Amino acid sequence: MLKIRGEELLDKIVISEETGRKFGVVGDFKFIVESGELLTLLITEPTKYAREIGLEQDEKGRLMIPFSTVKSVGDFVIISEKEIV
Repeated sequence: MLKIRGEELLDKIVISEETGRKFGVVGDFKFIVESGELLTLLITEPTKYAREIGLEQDEKGRLMIPFSTVKSVGDFVIISEKEIV
């Protein structure tokens, strides 16, 4: 399991592992307070592609990507697109 501090994700661009497509920028995240487990990335500045594939949205209209799809974090957040589509 990937371990990372949530604040390290903020303002990073989210990119698909399979296609290299950009999804947007991590603007926030949801987590379990007691354990610190990250649940969902909340995407700001979503790309047209990210809006069109039917991702769930939170109450503020931000796109939600399950943290379980995150494969690596460095200069970018790399996700497995096939796990969310």
